[in-house]
Amino acid sequence: MTVTSEHRWLAFDTSTDVLSLAVARGDQVWTQTLPGGAQASSGLIPAVLAMLAEADMPLNSLDAIVLGRGPGSFTGLRTACAVAQGLAFGANLPVLPVDTLLAVAEEARWTQVQAGVIANDVELTVLALLDARMDEVYSAAYRWEPVPGASHGHWQEAAPLQVGAPEKLQWPNHLPVLQAGNAFAAYGERLPQAVPGGWRCEALPTAAALLRLAPALWAQGLAVPAEQAMPLYIRDKVAHTTAEREAMKAKAALDKAAAQP
Repeated sequence: MTVTSEHRWLAFDTSTDVLSLAVARGDQVWTQTLPGGAQASSGLIPAVLAMLAEADMPLNSLDAIVLGRGPGSFTGLRTACAVAQGLAFGANLPVLPVDTLLAVAEEARWTQVQAGVIANDVELTVLALLDARMDEVYSAAYRWEPVPGASHGHWQEAAPLQVGAPEKLQWPNHLPVLQAGNAFAAYGERLPQAVPGGWRCEALPTAAALLRLAPALWAQGLAVPAEQAMPLYIRDKVAHTTAEREAMKAKAALDKAAAQP
């Protein structure tokens, strides 16, 4: 895999149950996938230092730290931002925050290109979906627009970032649509079915995807000082209360009873 930049990057994402880590030096890329969740807080820094050592890149030689900023796991986002801020402060580096759903879209597009399902120069709309727990999904849609005569392209927002019940997703205007993410096992039957010409694939916001997105975002001047590297939250609740869970169970029981002949 190559990255179309000679920059030196460190990228990581802990917004899901997976810790994804990568570093790039020119067209050389090192990647690693580790358990995330509660283990990310103790494993991220040692993994970062080990990978930088493997790539022979001191922290202060980097151009920026590329951060998956959310939405996603509250604990994972706090961990990633705290580590990014600490490393950036210590080495006087900027941070390049990237929306995790954009990374999902890029990872899905890349894997479909590599598998020969689509060509790199084909327009594509991706509806990115991540399990938000609490019976909800995070979603956003992005449109990949190739540059004529070039091997690259750029992403445009096609439907804004939102969180809500799977049945209430905002569908992008451009068709066909690739649905991508990690929400299918939990909500597959409740998600909008693929329209004619559309399809689904599993995808996570990988650090490799962050690296592929980084050059364009860097060129747009979207890097920020360490103190401005903050998580992207789109709701302020971590979990349902006991009373809310009991009410949801009671409603589900009533709905099941009403559906019986």
